[in-house]
Amino acid sequence: MAYESITLESDIVIEQIYTVHYFEYRSDFHFAGERHDFWEFQYVDKGRAEVRTDDGSHTINRGQVIFHRPNEFHTMAAAAKSAPNIAVVSFVCHSPAMNFFENQILTLSDAERGLLGQLIAEARRCISTPLDDPYLQRMEKRPDGMFGAQQLIRLYLEQLLISLIRRYTIPQLSVIASYADSQAPSDSYSKILFYLEEHIRGTVTAQEICHDNLIGRSQLQTMFREQNGCGVIHFFQQMKIEYAKQLIRENQMNFTQISEFLGYSSVHYFSRQFKEISKMTPSEYSASIEALSERR
Repeated sequence: MAYESITLESDIVIEQIYTVHYFEYRSDFHFAGERHDFWEFQYVDKGRAEVRTDDGSHTINRGQVIFHRPNEFHTMAAAAKSAPNIAVVSFVCHSPAMNFFENQILTLSDAERGLLGQLIAEARRCISTPLDDPYLQRMEKRPDGMFGAQQLIRLYLEQLLISLIRRYTIPQLSVIASYADSQAPSDSYSKILFYLEEHIRGTVTAQEICHDNLIGRSQLQTMFREQNGCGVIHFFQQMKIEYAKQLIRENQMNFTQISEFLGYSSVHYFSRQFKEISKMTPSEYSASIEALSERR
């Protein structure tokens, strides 16, 4: 018996990548606009953004992504007092299937957000230039980039685009995706995330989390290490610092007020934990965000 191979067809092929960026914007950020001959999408990870295109003005909420076709003019600004986190990916793709994304504002599923997160993580493993500079026009490859990282960027992006087309054009797949999102992560994990968000302005111990959520300490720590690679208390500390960054970008409170708002015992302890987690002091972070804003 002679085996015969088949040629696998590709409905979407990413030919080149221009940018993979993740920005933390100040509340007064405004990008004047541009047009270019390749695709781009902007995903709002936190907050809200105002985007203006050739087709009009749009408010993009958390969890939504807007696509810009080649040569489409687009601007971006932080929505009223919001200090948004934005992921931007721009790329070359001549596949006819990309016509689906013209003038589209879509909501990513949990699985699709995971794909975008993996794409950004792989970019950090093979790109030497910073991913948080919204004005960077040329990425540089790391000479010591991790094996397979560049290929995975392309594969994750192709998978993300395929998933969106399938979910929005095949009704039964949309139902399946919604069910999958409701099942993972677990209800217990989602419940504890909500609990931590409710207590973000105070302090909690692992014992209190276990008691209030009816979960064993070992199960709790295993759950968070599997999901985030760290224990629940360290994750909670990261949540507080991320919230502090947002408050700094909103520019409505000074460091002492932010420290008190988030329940720290002193501004010195707040600054120490901020530097431990973000690798820079609150002042250094504020200066870096301000410098980006002044380059607009």
